[in-house]
Amino acid sequence: MKLAGKVALVTGSSQGIGQAIAIRLAEEGASVVINYRSHPEGAEDTLLKVRSAGGQCHAVDGFTVQADTGMVADVQRMIDESVDHFGTLDILVNNAGIEKNADFWQVTESDYDAVMNVNLKGVFFATQAFVKHRMAIQQPGKVINISSVHEELPFPHFAAYCASKGGLKMLTRNLSIELAPLGITINNVAPGAIETPINTKLLNDPEKLGALLKNIPLGRLGKPADVASIVVFLASSESDYVTGTTFFVDGGLLWNYQEQ
Repeated sequence: MKLAGKVALVTGSSQGIGQAIAIRLAEEGASVVINYRSHPEGAEDTLLKVRSAGGQCHAVDGFTVQADTGMVADVQRMIDESVDHFGTLDILVNNAGIEKNADFWQVTESDYDAVMNVNLKGVFFATQAFVKHRMAIQQPGKVINISSVHEELPFPHFAAYCASKGGLKMLTRNLSIELAPLGITINNVAPGAIETPINTKLLNDPEKLGALLKNIPLGRLGKPADVASIVVFLASSESDYVTGTTFFVDGGLLWNYQEQ
């Protein structure tokens, strides 16, 4: 097991990609803190699957914590509760994210703030709290951000979302330099089109789905497990010399995309 004895926090892990990451980390021996904002039933489902994924590794456990990752006080409490429960926190996966669809000239301040608070500010301060913990115990650590192909690829009608992911790319590059002397690595995983609940409408629209698939050289949507596998690599010692990098998990979409 690549992560035996480690403790990981996965934000937004009550469903979708976050849930898949939490389960995959547990399969590799990590105990997992499962964060949710408004779906405790989803978090409990993830918790059961995490404990089951641990199999015969009785050291694997799970813990759920409610926190709105768009609020700085909540993310700081989330880190504190994680450390209090398990005694330490080795890995932070900043997965929680939201998007708002609107023409640029129709975007409201409240929608802009909601996207930026979760996708960028929350990541900034969750990472800060995690780093302070690792500094206090003088140990290295791993930070993995779930970004998007839209840290590079324009996405009309999602201006705030693209700006947040572009900011996350630069934050990751900057922190890779600043945190390296502490032995803390930080990297992004940037999914393309993934089969998750957020894409339910797309999955049920054959015309839109067909047009998207034409843009993906591998000819299929990704699965949450495709993202989770890269996260495991970045959380493990196998990636100790990797930092400040984005790993695109998109079936080739980024370099082949054409707006319809």
